Amino acid sequence: MASPKKKTETARAADIAPEAAAEPHMIDLVLKSLDDAKAEQTVAIDIAGKSSLTDHMVVTSGRSNRHVSAVADQLVTALRDAGYGKPRIEGLPHADWVLVDAGDVIVHIFRPEVREFYNIEKMWAVDFAADGR
Repeated sequence: MASPKKKTETARAADIAPEAAAEPHMIDLVLKSLDDAKAEQTVAIDIAGKSSLTDHMVVTSGRSNRHVSAVADQLVTALRDAGYGKPRIEGLPHADWVLVDAGDVIVHIFRPEVREFYNIEKMWAVDFAADGR
């Protein structure tokens, strides 16, 4: 049972900062879902302004095909439950590399050896100059 002091502090925090209770941004929801699903070595790359594809690219790993599939399923459910609709999914039948395209966030879920082979986070982490130099 929470102490009366703790209840008062919680109520006061809600009164002072109502925006803290607002819906999380899609990227925050994605990262929380991946963490809850025990995805490994998650890297979030802000590519807003670098590409017209999306605002964030997330690269993560699952330990096996089954884990990659489960991480993708849990992510899709979290997005749908939060009102973001159903994202497009590629690669789920084989689950070596599953792409979840939620619009503002694109998530790549790899088995570790497939991730190492493609190394896409290195490509997207490059700091492109705005003028192409």
